[in-house]
Amino acid sequence: MSGSEQQRQRTGAQPLFVLSEDTERTKGEDAQTANSQAGRAVAESVRTTLGPNGMDKMLVSDSGDVVVTNDGKTILEEMDIEHPAAEMLVEVAENQAEEVGDGTTTAVALAGKLLDETESLLMDDIHPTTIIQGYREALSQAQQTIESLTLDVELDDDHLRQVAQTSMTSGGVGGLTPEALAGLIIDAVRAVRRGDGIGRDALAVKAQPGRVASASRLVDGIVREFDVAGIEHPGEVTDASIAIIDTDLESPETDIDADYQFDSTDQFSAAVQAEEQRLREYAETIANAGADAVFVTGDIADTTAGALSGDGVVSFENVDTSAANDIAALTGAETVARVEELDGDAIGTADSVAIEEYDEQLTFIEGGAGGSAATLFVRGGTEHALDELERSVESGIDTVAAAIESEAVIPGGGAAEIAVAKAVRETASSFEGREQLAIEAFADAVESIPRTLARNAGTDPIDALVELRAANTEGTAGLIGSKADIADPVERGVIDPVSVKSEAITSAAETATMISRIDDVISASWPGRHSGSTHPLPCCDAEVLILE
Repeated sequence: MSGSEQQRQRTGAQPLFVLSEDTERTKGEDAQTANSQAGRAVAESVRTTLGPNGMDKMLVSDSGDVVVTNDGKTILEEMDIEHPAAEMLVEVAENQAEEVGDGTTTAVALAGKLLDETESLLMDDIHPTTIIQGYREALSQAQQTIESLTLDVELDDDHLRQVAQTSMTSGGVGGLTPEALAGLIIDAVRAVRRGDGIGRDALAVKAQPGRVASASRLVDGIVREFDVAGIEHPGEVTDASIAIIDTDLESPETDIDADYQFDSTDQFSAAVQAEEQRLREYAETIANAGADAVFVTGDIADTTAGALSGDGVVSFENVDTSAANDIAALTGAETVARVEELDGDAIGTADSVAIEEYDEQLTFIEGGAGGSAATLFVRGGTEHALDELERSVESGIDTVAAAIESEAVIPGGGAAEIAVAKAVRETASSFEGREQLAIEAFADAVESIPRTLARNAGTDPIDALVELRAANTEGTAGLIGSKADIADPVERGVIDPVSVKSEAITSAAETATMISRIDDVISASWPGRHSGSTHPLPCCDAEVLILE
């Protein structure tokens, strides 16, 4: 009889059940294996999209909406993932995109491979604590190696163009040459540069279908869909004075339900004329303030819109607060709460306000005097091609911004991973015991990135890795282009921001370490659900998503 049973007999106590009867629990090796499998399944779903030869994924929703992309973050966001361990890899992609804008697929693929190595180590009876310690030592050496690979160059437009093109090699550009698109991106980022930083919030991407991508251009200002009030309006106003009004330009509504009686048609006509005069006075006040274009957050009465048009003022209604704030920042206009408050001090200026007809009306506000703002107006022949082009442009913008802010770049094409793996293996030789195996496993996981690049290019990954290791003993070499040629990445213009590579390895290692520490998974009924259904606790789940 066990000690616990003897104690219960002595005390007369009954067994204590903490979890409900319908709770499912997975412990120890089974839990660790399940979590590793879930993470690996997610990583496998994006692995084939890595690099310039990455394949696209077609994602179809229940409603029939189709997304075609090879952007790792987009793929994971569109997937219906429930397993918490798998969701942690989705967070890796989201954090990578938020911090540096690129390297999402690398981060997820590396995290998945680390989980694969972790499972092998656990099967060899290596304790999770030992694995975690080894990974931490390896990560420290990896970061030092990445830092040492930083190119001793002063970044110019040529380097930034190479950074942008490297970032976008796996994204379609729909007929627009990579060099031209990279040039647009660099111009856009420089347009919102403020001191040592980049005003990323001031830079927008507006995608519009209907033409080839080569029709894309950089707009020095804002491009939005605004409701134009009235029937007639000028197509463009140059050297425009801008007013912003945060109210309705309509007849005021009362808070009481009242009926009005008129003794004659003359009284009724007089009331109508008085109301129309009030609406015309709105337009007169705006025109007298010198405005050529007015943006109103509320509705504009037809009478007011017609009067404004007659005075040569183009008017926009139902402008949301965020857009009004952007216009104010761009033009230097001051938002007023009442028409009567509008004066010369509240008027802003812009070089032009133009209304252009596409599938919908777009308004271009360019050359504002209040501050820097820019919009990359990208075109595409089809919705799917345009969506992918937009994602590619967003990635390029974030990567160029990261390079400018960090002022540090390293060789791409898998060269950094080869150097990191080599340095980590050398570090492993200085450790004794099982921790050495964990450090070596980290090196193997890092080398999975150039292996994947080679496999996606249709070449033998083992042969490519052997040749790549040999080429890096005497210099720097990576897998370049559609044929995965082994060449100097710097000479071929394939470079990445240091921050992209550093963030990818760090987030992958931290996520793999966190998942490795989990040895108990609990699923229970979720309050409020219908009878018989179960929902995982916020922290855990026993179900595993396996993608074939």
